[in-house]
Amino acid sequence: CDWSSDVCSSDLDAQRAMRLVRSRAAEWKLDPKKIGILGFSAGGHLATLTSTQWAAASYEAQDDVDRASSRPDFTILVYPAYLVDASKEKLAPEIKVSRDTPTMFMVHAGDDPIPAECSLVLYQALKKNGVPAEIHIYPSGGHGYGLRKTDKPVTRWTDRCEEWLVQQGLRSAKGDDAR
Repeated sequence: CDWSSDVCSSDLDAQRAMRLVRSRAAEWKLDPKKIGILGFSAGGHLATLTSTQWAAASYEAQDDVDRASSRPDFTILVYPAYLVDASKEKLAPEIKVSRDTPTMFMVHAGDDPIPAECSLVLYQALKKNGVPAEIHIYPSGGHGYGLRKTDKPVTRWTDRCEEWLVQQGLRSAKGDDAR
């Protein structure tokens, strides 16, 4: 990546993926206004970039797919990495939160080697810009638990996330098969 230009090949891929899914929403029977992005660890960094830099096209339009918006309607970040500067008090310079940043759900463990400040500082920036967000920081759980259930409370994050998706109107309640 060339952070001075804020463009990485993965940014291109993420923007294209968002546009592709949105452009095929009808074909795939998806609501084009409920398309989000989820990222774990370094993938959380990419999901954050996609959610904060969607207005700046990373590449020239190639076809009709590129007419669709690359802005996620929501973002889910699980132990996102590389979001803060060395002080852990400010967002990294490539992360540019605005009032148009999509709503976010974040989860982190306090004993994760990726500092929880990544999530905390982003959450503060979202709130400062009036962007709805929810954050859960558990005392323990480490890094890399993903979707695997263990005896650690952090691994119940998927339940909290599902509740958030329902509250945001992004998912139907359990038992409701409507998309």
